[in-house]
Amino acid sequence: MSTLKTVLVLCTGNSCRSQMGEAIINHDLAGLVRGISAGTKPQPKVADGAIEALKLAGLPTDGLYAKDVEAVMGENIDLVVSVCDNAKETCPIFPRPVPRIHLPFHDPHGEPLESFITVRDDIRARLIPAVRLALGL
Repeated sequence: MSTLKTVLVLCTGNSCRSQMGEAIINHDLAGLVRGISAGTKPQPKVADGAIEALKLAGLPTDGLYAKDVEAVMGENIDLVVSVCDNAKETCPIFPRPVPRIHLPFHDPHGEPLESFITVRDDIRARLIPAVRLALGL
């Protein structure tokens, strides 16, 4: 029996894109991958638009909260996916070497719900195949 791989989805605010990435990974790759997310400069909370976009797709939102990347440094991370250019540039050094990929997505923060839905769908379409490929799943 294989153990779950852990993927950290990293962005700046940890309020939109990385949260949606975490929820999508945990749903679409359940049993194979555990998604977590964090930000280099986290916002106080997850954006309402991100929560609503996830709920509209039938994705669970329980347990999603904005957190600093320092909070996940002790995790046994198998892959880091940066979803914004700023997070790519400021990605911290982890206690052990961790493979990284960069998949930038539009930031819908402050935009109408339709933008969050578009970004959610883009994340689902590009993030899941990229994680599968990077982890050899």
